[in-house]
Amino acid sequence: MNVKKTATLALSISLAMVFSFLESQIPAFVSVPGVKMGLPNIVIVFLLYRFGWKEAALVSTIRVFLTSVLFGSGMSYLYAISGAVLSLSGMILLKKIGRFSQVTVSIAGGVLHNAGQIAMACYILGTSAIAYYLPFLIISGILAGIVVGIAAGILVKRIPRI
Repeated sequence: MNVKKTATLALSISLAMVFSFLESQIPAFVSVPGVKMGLPNIVIVFLLYRFGWKEAALVSTIRVFLTSVLFGSGMSYLYAISGAVLSLSGMILLKKIGRFSQVTVSIAGGVLHNAGQIAMACYILGTSAIAYYLPFLIISGILAGIVVGIAAGILVKRIPRI
């Protein structure tokens, strides 16, 4: 890995962490707890399209870990990593297929992130009753995915390759 790429990935981790912190400071727009805009995913989607899946996975994993250590807890790590792994896996698959737009890939990531967190909640709580919450999170995942996909698309067009 060259110095420019290493520096870019380090800055990407930092930016994603800043976005995570900022997002945690923004009051919810709706009365549904846990609904977020997904700002850190702008960085992840950008990396997926600009560098590739390995770099996106590396930054996502490090960001989730560091954010949980600094701003969360062990439980928040479990929820975040389950959402991140499912989300990124789905986005990688759809991008590889090559028939989907960047916004569609991002929407899938937003929805899968929420599905991963609900699955982890069902496992931890030992009940599937929490799944009633999924329709609200699917809607928020779609909306956040649109915004994230558009923002990442703008960055991919405007920031040159390294």
